[in-house]
Amino acid sequence: MAVKIRLQRVGTKKKPFYRVVAVDGRERRDGVVIDTLGQYQPIAADNQFNVNEEKVLDWLNKGAQPSDTILQLLKKSGIWKNFKKA
Repeated sequence: MAVKIRLQRVGTKKKPFYRVVAVDGRERRDGVVIDTLGQYQPIAADNQFNVNEEKVLDWLNKGAQPSDTILQLLKKSGIWKNFKKA
């Protein structure tokens, strides 16, 4: 099972809100979630990206692959460099 860390949309029309989730890579976008890691609000004034850093690093160390968008958000928040050091 290839685990991916990606976004799951839960917002309404024209007001996107996303959950950051760990999910089986074969699962559909809104399918069954293994673990919820945080949230992302792109419309908010400061693009709120809140995740549980310990959980994210744990999943990355287990071999989970981040999506392109999640990878950019992790780099921007500084979590990605903590993973590279581990």
